[in-house]
Amino acid sequence: MKTNRMGLSRAAAGAFALVLAVEPAVLAQQPAPQPAQAAASGQTQPSGKTFTQKDLDELLAPVALYPDALLAQVFMASAYPLEVVEAARWQKQNASLKDKQLEDALQARTWDASVKSLTAVPQVLTMMNEKLDWTTKLGDAFLAQQEQMLKTVQTLREKAEQAGNLKTSEQMTVKKETENNVQVIKIESPKPDVVYVPTYNPATVYGPWWYSYPPPYYYYPPGYAYGAGLAFATGVFVGAAIWGNIGWGNNNVNINVNKYNNFNKSNISNGNWNHNVDHRKGAAYRDNATAQKYNRGGDRQAAASREQFRGRADQGRSQLSSMDRGQLNNSIASADRSAGNRGNGNYGGGDRGGGNFGGGAGQASQRTGSGNRSSGGAQVSQRSGGFSGAGGGGASTRAASSRGSASRGGGGRGGGRR
Repeated sequence: MKTNRMGLSRAAAGAFALVLAVEPAVLAQQPAPQPAQAAASGQTQPSGKTFTQKDLDELLAPVALYPDALLAQVFMASAYPLEVVEAARWQKQNASLKDKQLEDALQARTWDASVKSLTAVPQVLTMMNEKLDWTTKLGDAFLAQQEQMLKTVQTLREKAEQAGNLKTSEQMTVKKETENNVQVIKIESPKPDVVYVPTYNPATVYGPWWYSYPPPYYYYPPGYAYGAGLAFATGVFVGAAIWGNIGWGNNNVNINVNKYNNFNKSNISNGNWNHNVDHRKGAAYRDNATAQKYNRGGDRQAAASREQFRGRADQGRSQLSSMDRGQLNNSIASADRSAGNRGNGNYGGGDRGGGNFGGGAGQASQRTGSGNRSSGGAQVSQRSGGFSGAGGGGASTRAASSRGSASRGGGGRGGGRR
């Protein structure tokens, strides 16, 4: 049995790699810090809320000055980040489709109607795809704290108006109305079937930024000329594609039924917007309260499995650290013999998909360092790459993906069948 410089067999090295690689990947899936943890980091967070007011200001700053209908559409679509990615890629491949041709082609797609609609506004869909970390957080905030989000939009609009950067123009109509005894600022398009997407610097358009650093989220499309106010690209004809609406008086997002039915070729009569969990396509909710609200909460079995894994990993490390070299080699030899018996059975990596249990420790000792491990890691990296920055965990996810290649050794060749 070959050993490395530390006197450990390759199987032992594989065991260490398994512990070190899998555990970060598991921990990367943990829920976002709860309020007590956020408070410890120096951010003030309302009781039971996932996002602080500072979080919401930063998230909403890049879009708070969008026309109401477009803003509502962005909010709804952000709840389905995986479909946003799919739609952005599809739209890029079908950029020549416009108007009725686009509507007809979209009938074959299975995305949520709000995501389909944004294909009519490529600039916005591209932004949401390229800034996927922001999109994911925006959707999480929308599902968890919708009322506070809409109130934040109004506060930001007030600041932009006071700074002299929000006023009626050829591209937008800005007006004040009273809804439910509250004065609100509405932004509408002068032409109902045309959308002008405003582009601006979120760090300056609202006046001096009121936190210690400028907002981290922004997107400047090609050709944008940096300035203090708003800039507009050529108007986009959207027809009935943009059918969202915001009820500022009740702080809710709703639907223009007539436009919705026209664009989606359907026949709904309910103007209320409801989140459809099926279109999340497995994307986790950021907080337990939201997950439970949509019957996806309290995945107790998964949580219990993570806790059990931690216990086993800690126990394994403790046992390894207490063994002398002779005891360690005897334990590994026993594992090799046991794994050799399993390596040709149902636990082979090819049979379990990706080699997570690739032939056991015995096969790992034969194949470690062969270069076969990279294929499994590459598959993991591809699957997680789209969400490499989601939920603020981009760095840890990429690191876990890189280290995880060691534990997913062999790809489709980890012992067993080939």
